[in-house]
Amino acid sequence: MNQKDYIKLEQQYGAHNYKPLDVVLCRGEGVWVWDVDGNRYMDCLSAYSAVNQGHCHPKIMAAMMEQARKLTLTSRAFRNDQLGLFYKELCELTNSHKVLPMNSGAEAVETVIKAVRKWGYQVKGVAGDKAEIIVCENNFHGRTITIVGFSTDPASREGFGPFTPGFKIIPFGDAEALENAIGPDTVGFLVEPIQGEAGVVIPPPGYLRQVREICSRHNIVLILDEIQTGLGRTGKLLAEEHEGIEADLTLVGKALSGGFYPVSAVLSNSEVLGVLRPGEHGSTFGGNPLACAIARTALKVLTEENLIENAARMGAYFLEGLQKIENPKIRQVRGKGLLLAVEFYPDAGGARSYCERLMQKGLLCKETHDNIIRFAPPLVIDRQQVDWALERIAPVLGS
Repeated sequence: MNQKDYIKLEQQYGAHNYKPLDVVLCRGEGVWVWDVDGNRYMDCLSAYSAVNQGHCHPKIMAAMMEQARKLTLTSRAFRNDQLGLFYKELCELTNSHKVLPMNSGAEAVETVIKAVRKWGYQVKGVAGDKAEIIVCENNFHGRTITIVGFSTDPASREGFGPFTPGFKIIPFGDAEALENAIGPDTVGFLVEPIQGEAGVVIPPPGYLRQVREICSRHNIVLILDEIQTGLGRTGKLLAEEHEGIEADLTLVGKALSGGFYPVSAVLSNSEVLGVLRPGEHGSTFGGNPLACAIARTALKVLTEENLIENAARMGAYFLEGLQKIENPKIRQVRGKGLLLAVEFYPDAGGARSYCERLMQKGLLCKETHDNIIRFAPPLVIDRQQVDWALERIAPVLGS
């Protein structure tokens, strides 16, 4: 079968809820992927930062195979020998007190909504069913009914209501708006340190420090969604470190497994997750031994192979190269670590055509919000590979 055959099968039998580039991939290694016709491409999306450690990292693969031979799933009705070690290692690495493991990023967000609401009732003293969580415009936290209910993206919302109440939306990057939005029933503020899906939108310097102070002063829980920005992507283990703060609750996922398995987690101080009791929340697969063994190794790869530091160095170098591209259609080039974006003016004709041309040159990336291209290669990328990418990006984006 060739690529057209595979695409035809998808079109015939699959729901059309995605619009991927017409490349059918079958193999990956490091920053490279190959299609079914044997063509090689550099992956500059990293499965939305899920493969920070590179495709099919051999150490993570070995851990997965070893654990798969022994025990994969017990449910949380029983204990397993990987869960406690996963908890300990993740807490020590991130300076957290407690961990609640789940599978997908959206499940982690749903988990934190439940926990923070219950904290509001039991600890803060908010009246029953009145808890309010503040979120930001242009957020992306997942695709569940509750989450899309507080999205401002029409494509995410239209046709899916009615939605879950209890959320207030404010502008992103505006600390004064947060201060003004807080009321007696406010229990938490859920925010991305950098808005990835919105197009790598970076808040003003000092914003997170201001947010941390405001939340502490008003006794509300600061929740940072680091599912995309965390685990090395921005050149720090967690993006919060760029401003020297600590959230009360942090959400991680994606690269937590290096792309081998769905793993996510809520990282917390003891107070918030301490409100949950047996039977109140759970997941059949959450915290399973296979997931824990994979995640433990994925975290070791990030630290032992200095991928976080490499993301900072290569990100700065990649950004500098992108900023040299001259095209009056380019509105802005921005980024932090290896989370980079090129934004075009709305009348430039959209970013999709640039992505398609880059695919023809052997580089895969994806447009977001019509006019923005995000570049986020695996954190294993080296200087020679960045040069290879820029040699292809510059003539395409400069025309």
